[in-house]
Amino acid sequence: MARPRKPLLSTDRIIGAARELVDREGLAAVSTRRLAAELGVSGPSLYNHFRTKDEILEAVADSVSALVDLSMFDGGGDWRTALHDWAVSYRAALRDHPNIVPVLARGPGRRPAALRLADAVYGAMVDAGWPAAQATSIGALMRYFIMGSALGSFAGGFVDDASAYDPADYPHLGQAHLLAEQQEKIDERAFEAGLSALLDGLALQYEQVRRSA
Repeated sequence: MARPRKPLLSTDRIIGAARELVDREGLAAVSTRRLAAELGVSGPSLYNHFRTKDEILEAVADSVSALVDLSMFDGGGDWRTALHDWAVSYRAALRDHPNIVPVLARGPGRRPAALRLADAVYGAMVDAGWPAAQATSIGALMRYFIMGSALGSFAGGFVDDASAYDPADYPHLGQAHLLAEQQEKIDERAFEAGLSALLDGLALQYEQVRRSA
């Protein structure tokens, strides 16, 4: 009887395994030796697809960027609605893969999906009537806001031990020990509040742009 064949090693299979490893154990867990073991192959075989660990991490980061929905920028719809929906999709992708955020935060570099993302946002803002310089700033500030929201949980940063918040020292943190158990709800509400405030401010600037045009 013939032995069952191992799945062929491919770029996509390496990226998928690396992404699962990063999700599970963080960036420090990734090495070519560890990844080869996860895939059941010899270490040198990875070098037919990636030369270095950094190249693998860049590819993982780009695979996460590729999860972000960009369809809202098609068809020339309202720029504010498009930015809102894109930001929600972007945050969802980062929330599902938080350990890769430090790599994404370096900027798009040469990563194709990340560059398509930047191109879509910038192009939509210019098409909506924003001057080029302000369209660039909008892309930057949105990335700062979304990336920042994905770097950690505000609510999850408070311990659930009431004794940690002595009212003599922290008179306004009497309920802080309850935050962690409502982490998702609090973080989601904070993100939406911040996003709305950011878009409100941009809308005011947009009216000034239109008046001066």
